[in-house]
Amino acid sequence: MVTEVRGFTDPQKEEYFRKRFIDEKQTSRIISHMKTSRSLHIMCHIPVFCWITATVLENVLETTEGGELPKTLTEMYIHFLVVQAKLKKVKYDRGAETDPHWSPKSRKMMKSLGKLAFEQLQKGNLIFYEPDLRECGIDVREASVYSGVFTQIFRQESILYQDQVFCFIHLSVQEFLAALHVHQTFINSGVNLLEDQLTTHPSSTGFYQTAVDKTLKSPNGHLDLFLRFLLGLSVETNQNLLRGLMTSNYRSSQNKQETVEYIKMKISEDLSAEKSINLFHCLNELNDQSLVEEVQESLSSGSLPTEDLSPAHWSALVFILLLSGDLEHNLM
Repeated sequence: MVTEVRGFTDPQKEEYFRKRFIDEKQTSRIISHMKTSRSLHIMCHIPVFCWITATVLENVLETTEGGELPKTLTEMYIHFLVVQAKLKKVKYDRGAETDPHWSPKSRKMMKSLGKLAFEQLQKGNLIFYEPDLRECGIDVREASVYSGVFTQIFRQESILYQDQVFCFIHLSVQEFLAALHVHQTFINSGVNLLEDQLTTHPSSTGFYQTAVDKTLKSPNGHLDLFLRFLLGLSVETNQNLLRGLMTSNYRSSQNKQETVEYIKMKISEDLSAEKSINLFHCLNELNDQSLVEEVQESLSSGSLPTEDLSPAHWSALVFILLLSGDLEHNLM
């Protein structure tokens, strides 16, 4: 409990993975990968994320020998969801590991969980009750089964309450499923759930820009991680990982670039350090490091005039320091 509240220090992160894996070569590769993927390494401050990461990387190394390991937050959580679907298929449905991960029934449950996650995130709720589940089309008996299958995603707690109480294992999992629900809803129907008055949009550019704007207006940053997941889900390679769960994909390099430019424009505005850093994390989810690389090149050449930096360059400089580890424990 103390560790969960205070979080892991850098040595504790490494200690966790060394205790989690027996094979020393495998452990060294995982630790090296996490240190290289700084945004993931920062998230390992959260003990539950270390568990998610270990679960995913172990599966990836076992199923794709020498395969590429997840580098972004969205990619990590997609892999985690797929691993859980596979475990359910084998353990409860008596299927084989080679069977398709997703069935009509499991797709329906993921859709319902995503709806629950988003609606409760909007309300700021971390725990839910039986009526909340029923409103999202979740049968409580099925929910109890899924709390066993998705032990670290969805669990039931009734010790302190007379009523049955449900929650996700961690807020980040709720944010991921909420983003998945919002993204799928838009891709399938064009409906933007983030707007106060639900309307349909033919273009994804306005959809992602609305998400950026709404996140920046949040006074407590409660949508920061949600936005990172939502933008990460727009990446084609991530959509391919969810093939079978997502019934349709949306691919447009032009719209992606427009979203990147919009985020850069927002970074150039007078934002708080926390909001700017989260937007840089968003660019990372979109596989765009151009602004950071620009500042890094200027730093290397000594041509960066620190007394006359634009807000965007100042933010990039802070983000670089964060990724280097100098600010890791001050700005999450």
